[in-house]
Amino acid sequence: MPQSQSRMQVFAYFALVVGIVCISFSAIFVSMANAPGTVVAFYRMAIPTVLFSIPFLINLKRQGSIQKSAIRFAMFGGMLFAVDVSLWATGISISGATNPTLLANTAPLWVGLGALLFFHEKLKSLFWIGLGLAMLGAALVIGQYALQDLTLGFGTLLGLGAGIFYGAYFLITQIGRKNLDALSYFWISMLGATVLLFVINIVLGQPLLGYSRETYLSLLALGIVSQGVGWLALNFAQGLLPATLVAPTLLAQPVITALLARPILGETHNPWQVMGGLWVIAGIYLVHRSRASTNRIDQG
Repeated sequence: MPQSQSRMQVFAYFALVVGIVCISFSAIFVSMANAPGTVVAFYRMAIPTVLFSIPFLINLKRQGSIQKSAIRFAMFGGMLFAVDVSLWATGISISGATNPTLLANTAPLWVGLGALLFFHEKLKSLFWIGLGLAMLGAALVIGQYALQDLTLGFGTLLGLGAGIFYGAYFLITQIGRKNLDALSYFWISMLGATVLLFVINIVLGQPLLGYSRETYLSLLALGIVSQGVGWLALNFAQGLLPATLVAPTLLAQPVITALLARPILGETHNPWQVMGGLWVIAGIYLVHRSRASTNRIDQG
């Protein structure tokens, strides 16, 4: 592997870590916002769209025009992500955080199946073992009784839908990032998400104004930290790393969220949840091992 390519992969892994830490704050910011899920999703997308407009235009002027097909992929990816975060945030407001978040974290399963069916990627048994171990660990972190208490309530179904759209977003982004740099893909996809969420809120009659100062501060933090910094870093990583590696790694998010929730929200964690965190880390390691061995075979 050339030294420049090796250096870019190191940057990609660093961006992946930064992105995961930033988006791990998202559930906390959503809980503190105390607003309808679609409204939270709108501000989450709209704020970074506005903040990154000038950097995007400067970048566009430097690199020239963008292919229409690349724009379509980015817009479509943003719309998928918009539906994902809307369903997830709404599910939390209806059924609490446990079931919707658990089912939203099934995204790596849909990514693996999608990569197998549409991209014809060869996924070794070690990948599926690691994925299963990580998802089981995520379930324990979210709540030791989550698997026993799953019901087909409306909020739970919204969480399942969020996981499917989340997985589809990863697959589309893997394609879209081939012809767009991280900033361009990020901004165009967020613009598509913002427009769609604006329409959704208008149709549903959800007010976008009139909330408390604390709500707006939480939404601002959500837009800047979780979406702005977090997903820009992840979009960079997605351009250099396969979706079947990025998505399972994101299962570390509930572990970090649990650690952050202890000092910020005063939540406590029992030994089962600690064990779940260790299982997530072990599962992610196995996924990385399986992807690394697959890449070596492809390159050989």
